[in-house]
Amino acid sequence: MTATAQPDSAIDASRVVRDHLWMHFATHDGQAEADTPVIVRGEGAYIFDDKGKRYLDGLAGLFAVQVGHGREELAEAAARQMRQLPYFPLWGYAHPPALELADRLAASAPGDLNRVFFTVSGGESVETAWKLARQYFKLVGKPTKHKAISRSMAYHGTSMGALSITGIPGAKADFEPLVPSTQRVPNTNFYRATEHTDDYNAYGLWAADRIEEAILFEGPDTVAAVFLEPVQNTGGCFVPPPGYFQRVREICDRHNVLLVSDEVICAFGRLGTAFGADRFGYQPDMITTAKGLTSGYAPLGAVMISDRLMEPFHKAETPFMHGSTYGGHPVSCAVALANLDIIENEGLYQHVLDNEDLFRTTLEKLNDLPIVGEVRGAGFFWAVELVKDKHTRERFTDEESTRILRNHVSKELFAGGLYCRADDRAEPVIQFSPPLICGRPQFEEIEQIVREALTGAWKLL
Repeated sequence: MTATAQPDSAIDASRVVRDHLWMHFATHDGQAEADTPVIVRGEGAYIFDDKGKRYLDGLAGLFAVQVGHGREELAEAAARQMRQLPYFPLWGYAHPPALELADRLAASAPGDLNRVFFTVSGGESVETAWKLARQYFKLVGKPTKHKAISRSMAYHGTSMGALSITGIPGAKADFEPLVPSTQRVPNTNFYRATEHTDDYNAYGLWAADRIEEAILFEGPDTVAAVFLEPVQNTGGCFVPPPGYFQRVREICDRHNVLLVSDEVICAFGRLGTAFGADRFGYQPDMITTAKGLTSGYAPLGAVMISDRLMEPFHKAETPFMHGSTYGGHPVSCAVALANLDIIENEGLYQHVLDNEDLFRTTLEKLNDLPIVGEVRGAGFFWAVELVKDKHTRERFTDEESTRILRNHVSKELFAGGLYCRADDRAEPVIQFSPPLICGRPQFEEIEQIVREALTGAWKLL
């Protein structure tokens, strides 16, 4: 910054984006740079841009802001911790916020997930879980068990290991070759099922059995872990059919493979429970988390690890040679504790469960539009899939998807005052993941804005 730099309030956003700011997952062509929105404030379920316009935050930032924007309690928790101990690493040392948060998370996690390894982000949590799985099997005399299995189109992060587990081809192509030893299996998108198309439960068991098929194909002595989201994000909120995770648990036990529940989105109330594994009744060996742990107010992730996986590290007195400068940052841990207090004191888990059906039925009003194929999801995590023909479920062409979803729907939703996600990495969907404090007024606002945008989109076909 030079001495003549303008104050923040007077910064020319187009110039800075054009010349200096490299945004994440963004196209940097001239028009996109010129149109970059600048969000300056948040309050409750709403955000505001630099022109004073208000938008409903229909995505909770990025599936993160569980308790809403502008919570003074979280700002005060951060400030108190900064005054007392602004930073210290967990490299062989501890500090009170990390101790208290680890104790609290272990008490709330399902089963014997009693050990907590702190990270900075969800992708780092996934990276940590895969590295830990590999070292665990080396310590117990199974050094060839190193491979990871995940689902088609599933997103698990962008670091080289997590990206290798990610099942989205377009996200990986520019960075190949990636870390070897990963395999993909079908997800639980029943709307696009080609097997058991008339039996939801049977389809779920079929999809689970494909995991065993992959383990046997790769060789059980080579597979370390299966990474699954409770509700898969990419593709549009794929909910697991009844019995799916129970069958997966049986398969993993049969072949001595670890089940990692990737709950970077699904934990801390997104599905109305502390963890997605609680919602669907299965016991993972590890849970990866981030996002809602601090409601996005500070960067923090965590891996919840079973006693069984910790045991050989005790016996061998072998370190887990992994960590980061900011993993378990004291300010982030203090914010997480205050965030969990708000969630508990305001009964937000139960609030999500009590309002889940209302959110669903409000979104299902959109089914009268010819462009809407299906509404699906759970808790406060929903998607609307768009189709060219709702009777045949015909897909858009690539050109139509770009013209309809990216060039029209995304812009119209934002112009209408709704920040959410229009995504066509798999099927074209609009995703909704609002703060957990939302209720009927916000649900109806979402439906009205989406209805107007989709009505206009249909006319473009």
